[in-house]
Amino acid sequence: MRILLTGSNGQLGSEFRTLDRSTVEVISTGSRELDLTDEQEIRRFVRDTKPTVIINTAAFSDMDAAERNWDACFALNAMAPVVLAEEAHRLDALLIHYSTDQVFDGGNAEPYRECDRTSPLNVYGASKLAGEQGISSSFARALVLRLGWIYSARGENFLRSILRLARYSDELHVAADQIGAPTSTKAVARATERLVRMYAGERKTQFPTGIFHLTAAGSTTWHGFARTILSMTSGSKKPIVTPTETAENPSFARRPKYCLLSCEKFQTTFGFELPSWEQQLREVMEEVRELDSSWEIMTAPDLIRCDEAV
Repeated sequence: MRILLTGSNGQLGSEFRTLDRSTVEVISTGSRELDLTDEQEIRRFVRDTKPTVIINTAAFSDMDAAERNWDACFALNAMAPVVLAEEAHRLDALLIHYSTDQVFDGGNAEPYRECDRTSPLNVYGASKLAGEQGISSSFARALVLRLGWIYSARGENFLRSILRLARYSDELHVAADQIGAPTSTKAVARATERLVRMYAGERKTQFPTGIFHLTAAGSTTWHGFARTILSMTSGSKKPIVTPTETAENPSFARRPKYCLLSCEKFQTTFGFELPSWEQQLREVMEEVRELDSSWEIMTAPDLIRCDEAV
């Protein structure tokens, strides 16, 4: 099996560095190896490498920047996935692509199902929805996994921001009116690797495709997530985490307040689920402690990023 991995230097893509290379060949690409904003380059690269599976982790993930860079955002989040899907169809390969809870407007009172109406509030969500729709129209064998509130021990994300700010602040103000399920990139990568093994062991035509939700079990708010992060850190001095409303800290991009996704379809179809968000966080915090001595955590940003993008 030959796997083409895009976005290998990103927050999610870098988690695939532990993929067992004894049974598969992995072609890892970042922006230097493959320009995903260039349609012809994508087609040439895929046709030359002839992958069995394409795992597309690349994305324009800065939600606020997306509002000011519409063209670049849609090129990476909509055009590139569609071209990858078309080329996957041409090669009879499987495409695994990641989308987002931001395709919904947050108006639900219960977890969103895959069949619920989409209505993104921001450019990022609109671009990811366009990617989903393009993939669906390509006739490719494709698995689209909608994620939410993604974080890791590395990269720019909410966890990193909280840990940095905690070193220099006596009080943190964090939104308590947004609800979601913090999901680690490590858990998503492991689930993806499991799906690839399932695909390798089944007939291609029997492997389930389509859109599935994949997030951690349970739910919390950004405020609750921040408090739990700090409860797992060492040291006696910890900042107070004060709950606020999203409106008190306006951002350039609008964000849905309710981001819970129902993963029932995924669990029923594939027979497993992700661990609880608390369990995932404990594992990531262990990794943070291992990295702490040499990590960039010593440089503090001036804001808390409440983003979940890949």
